[in-house]
Amino acid sequence: MSKIKIFGLGGLSESGKNCYIIEVDDEIYIFDAGIKFASGNLLGIDYIVPDFSYLIKNRKRIKGLFVTHGHKENMGAVVDLLKDIPELKIYATKYTRFELIEDGVNEKNIILIKPHKKINFGTISIFPIAVSHSCPDSVMYVINTKDGAICYTGDFIIDPSMLGSYDMDLGKIAYVGKQGVLCLLSESSFAEKQGQTSPKHRLVEFYHDIINHHNERILFSVLPDHLYTIAEIFEAAQNAHRKIVIMGKRLQNVINFSKNEGYLNFNLDILGDLSNINDNNAILLIMDDKTTPYANISKILNGYDKFVALKNSDTIVFAEPRYDSTEKILVRLQNDLAKFGCNIETIPKDKEILHHASREDLMLMIKLLNPKYYMPVKGEYRYMVNNANLASILKVPDENILLKQNGDIVTFVDGKLVDNFERIKVNDVLIDGSSNDDVGDLVIKDREMLSENGIVLISATIDKQDKVLLVGPEVTTRGFIYVKDSLDMIKEIKNICEEIINNNITPKYVDFNQIKVEIREKLGDYLYQETECKPMIIAVIQEV
Repeated sequence: MSKIKIFGLGGLSESGKNCYIIEVDDEIYIFDAGIKFASGNLLGIDYIVPDFSYLIKNRKRIKGLFVTHGHKENMGAVVDLLKDIPELKIYATKYTRFELIEDGVNEKNIILIKPHKKINFGTISIFPIAVSHSCPDSVMYVINTKDGAICYTGDFIIDPSMLGSYDMDLGKIAYVGKQGVLCLLSESSFAEKQGQTSPKHRLVEFYHDIINHHNERILFSVLPDHLYTIAEIFEAAQNAHRKIVIMGKRLQNVINFSKNEGYLNFNLDILGDLSNINDNNAILLIMDDKTTPYANISKILNGYDKFVALKNSDTIVFAEPRYDSTEKILVRLQNDLAKFGCNIETIPKDKEILHHASREDLMLMIKLLNPKYYMPVKGEYRYMVNNANLASILKVPDENILLKQNGDIVTFVDGKLVDNFERIKVNDVLIDGSSNDDVGDLVIKDREMLSENGIVLISATIDKQDKVLLVGPEVTTRGFIYVKDSLDMIKEIKNICEEIINNNITPKYVDFNQIKVEIREKLGDYLYQETECKPMIIAVIQEV
């Protein structure tokens, strides 16, 4: 009797943090291990990774991690996973391998694979198929089992004009469909968008018009992960007689590698250097980073960049996707740039810089693979519902459409769905800085309290021998009130704390814990009555 389990540690009902587990009997296969970028309410958090507790507990059963492409949402957490499972084998194509190494993954952990070359694991085999996306060498994976194939698309669009390392092998996908597909896991990010993504993702003419219509210096803000966009900018500038200057070490590494390996095709004469930065007709590629969105453009605007000084004749082009979580940052930045006098260009609303499958793309993939069961993945829940509706339109039975949340386990026994409502516990792991320890909800709540209401610190010193108050209580505030304008309140705070301290001192014993509890409670009530604010209150009581 064969048993297959499918579930997500991340990526279901959310954007980013993609990590999907397929268990075939006792063997575990991991597909992608991505991060989610922190929104503004997660103060100080750099990014979020899946909870890998299940994998750590079952590490001996893991056969490998298979990465679809080199975007952070799909491979950004590999470094974090390796800290817990250092022996993990990672299967990746050439360009994805480069991105993993740039991200800090040990080269020894990576096994280089090629599209359409089968990887055997005894009775199980995994077959990568080339798909079209915004970074080269992207693949989908087919897991061949005796009960039929399980397919995970990763990110894709269908565009016959994308060739070479961006090409998609529709013939092999159709062949897999003819052999019999048990379950298809397909992305949902653009499931609510009508039509096909292509040709709305083609932006060469847009960049070409900007370069031709603006005679002064142009600054393009780009993400290094979106190599297709960078290639389009080079193509648009190839006959413009301008020098392109690359700003940012990671961006330089990406472009150098891509040029050497044939992923980018341009004449080296088009590249400039730091001596060309202030040329009136220069094109500057400014590297952006999703963890600190628009930080480099902001630094240039505020005069903190040691190389680039902004001119009011400059044109700023935001050649990158707009995300809900960073919309306010971008609007404020654009306002400040407009005040400075710069021209501002953004991607038109009828264009798509992201290469995700729209409704017609998704339906064509379903038709080609003709799965018995369909599982929408990768996207907010409403997108997954829209994706599920597409399968329903194509006559996939409703009971065979699997809408799940992270941790929900889909089980097949001998090729038949067994819905036993099994699930594993999963949580977000919040990463602050280089530590892979979870910051936790309590720390976030403390940070929110500090950011909204400030802090009040009460300090006092008690005589250890005589059990009397020697010094204090002293009051220190940060981010709460302006002390010089609130002397009466400070005096009352001292009186409240002094009374609490004296009430909990006996000739033989000082109840330090009770003092701290009462100060937090009574002082908190007083401050809320006076200010309607709830600052963090910390009491430091010591004996000498």
